[in-house]
Amino acid sequence: MALMTSHPALEHDWLGACRAAAEGLRSVLRDHPTSIERVIETGVRGKGGDKTLVIDAEAEDRVFAQLQQLHDGGARFTVVSEERGTVDFGSDEVLVVVDPIDGSLNAKRGLPHHALSVAVATGTTMADVVFGYVYDLGPGEEWRAEAGAGAFLNDVALDAPPPERRTPDGRLELLAVESADPRWLALASDDLVAATRRIRAMGSIAVSMCQVAATRVDAMASLARTRAVDAAAAQLIVRESGGQVAFVGAPDGPLSAPLDLEPHHAVVAARTQASLEQLLHLPAVS
Repeated sequence: MALMTSHPALEHDWLGACRAAAEGLRSVLRDHPTSIERVIETGVRGKGGDKTLVIDAEAEDRVFAQLQQLHDGGARFTVVSEERGTVDFGSDEVLVVVDPIDGSLNAKRGLPHHALSVAVATGTTMADVVFGYVYDLGPGEEWRAEAGAGAFLNDVALDAPPPERRTPDGRLELLAVESADPRWLALASDDLVAATRRIRAMGSIAVSMCQVAATRVDAMASLARTRAVDAAAAQLIVRESGGQVAFVGAPDGPLSAPLDLEPHHAVVAARTQASLEQLLHLPAVS
């Protein structure tokens, strides 16, 4: 199913390519079903800086096979990918920001939340993302959004998600926290106590942000700087669901974080502007 849009960048079937790539990733994980197989490393580091697992490399191969098909069909773009870095497919006017497996630690340990994340942008910042796709391989949930056309979970529109929930003392009921190094949690502990009654650490920035789009959690915050490959798709999904997103300290506005491989800014997402502003004061650790 091709996306219906007037924007030239979305004339090609990005959704179909993402769905085919997600099926490819499911196949990779089926072929490596145990944690013993999933922890095997290739011996190199990806362009994002992490050690590349065999499942990371095979997952990226499946994604790039679909991108090559789009290119063969006339699409022109540049890919920014977790493992391969920047790859030219004929134009720098459209960026495709890819994380084949966000939450690869979860994937290799057999924990549920690990996701394919793909964003298509017509410029170089988060504000320029026009299509976002996140497929959570654990529960098999598909999250997607198109700029100006809303957000969807498994093809059901997220046009009226529940409101955020607060405890009687005014704190958020449930906050998702990412980059959950215990040292960073310790530094933020007083602020977290003031902000929320409970926290959840899912181990995937993309998946955690998507939970805000359906108000499964009331808000999400990273306690360290994030990379665009982890957040680009999900931040559009949150915004198209009516939520709020900000990249902490981005110089030209809350969505001005660049679409490259460097970890520039912590990210927060919430259902309301008031909650977003409260979370902007959490300590962000570089």
